[in-house]
Amino acid sequence: MPAPSRRILYAVIAVAAVVLIGLVVRARTSDDGAHAAKPDAANRPVPVTLAKVEKKDVPVWLEGLGTVAAWQQVTVRAQVDGRLDKVLFTEGQTVKKGELLAVIDPRPFEAQLHSAEGATARDKAQLHDAQINLERYRTLAGGKLISQQQVDDQAALAGQAEGAVHADEAQAETARLNIDYAHVRSPLDGIVGVRQVDAGNLVHATDVNGLVVVTQLDPAALFVTLPEDVLPEVTAAMARGQVPVEAWARDGSSKLGEGTLFVIDNQINQATATLKLKCKLPNPDRKLWPNQFVKARLLVETRKGATVVPSAAVQRGPSGTFVYLAGPDGKAQQRNVEVALTVGDQSIIGKGIEPGESIVVEGQNQLRPGSVLQSRGGDGGGGAPHAGSGKKRNP
Repeated sequence: MPAPSRRILYAVIAVAAVVLIGLVVRARTSDDGAHAAKPDAANRPVPVTLAKVEKKDVPVWLEGLGTVAAWQQVTVRAQVDGRLDKVLFTEGQTVKKGELLAVIDPRPFEAQLHSAEGATARDKAQLHDAQINLERYRTLAGGKLISQQQVDDQAALAGQAEGAVHADEAQAETARLNIDYAHVRSPLDGIVGVRQVDAGNLVHATDVNGLVVVTQLDPAALFVTLPEDVLPEVTAAMARGQVPVEAWARDGSSKLGEGTLFVIDNQINQATATLKLKCKLPNPDRKLWPNQFVKARLLVETRKGATVVPSAAVQRGPSGTFVYLAGPDGKAQQRNVEVALTVGDQSIIGKGIEPGESIVVEGQNQLRPGSVLQSRGGDGGGGAPHAGSGKKRNP
């Protein structure tokens, strides 16, 4: 190999060696810096939010979809045929039970009444005559002046006259009843709806639509749909006494009414695996209206002296549920817990922690047992959110 070529080769090798040595030195320096930083990262405080474990009474609510219905609703129909003479109500008017709503022409029934009364008077006169003759025949028969057959025939005539009188009185009662039916009255306290027939039309007892619908709004009925799995809880609550019920607007912004559970339906809907409950709610302000959809809540139980933590504090791992506690040395401690019930944004703890202990409610994703804790506000170990927002169920 010529001398110039060798010199070039040696120069390239020397440059490569210098570069390689520089890289090795740099890597060692980086490793030393990383090893020096590891203890600092492990000891760096983790910002977290703490809360105190509380002991308090927690109401347990069942939530479901509710549909408002009228407590009573009646379609007022004509009970006799005739011309509708008068409509005495205004659509949307509040009416009382027995209040006159409409009048059907009563004159045909009044004529029937007069005819029946005339027939009654006639037959009563015939009955009186037959009874007088019967007494006379009995006197004559006692003196052996007439035969017993004549007496029996006269007794039969008197009986026929008495039967005719009863039939005439029945006809008169029927006519009076028809006159009463011609005066259509409200069957209950409520609100009348849209008028179905105007005055002047002929109405019949067989008409499908009727004259008007009267709806009772106070109290209101509320039908609630819940999963069939909650049946034992609901029946146990009813066995203890009245079960309070609340109706809320669909967006949860306002409470529309309060009442009690009235009855549990006697069968479960197999198609949806749901249970229907009927509740009774006073509705003096008419905030509840038939066919309105609401959010319904039933108070089935109140857990007395329960150990309560925010649900955000409960974590799940391979060994089950656990929480991070703030130890007395300011470091994180992992504690396995048993969650008895989740109520809204809170969890009732069966065992594992005690009231008064501080737990981590935010920042757990950066924690490991032994991590140094740095509180960043919150209640600093006191006070979980208010209890009782509702035991969430999907209807």
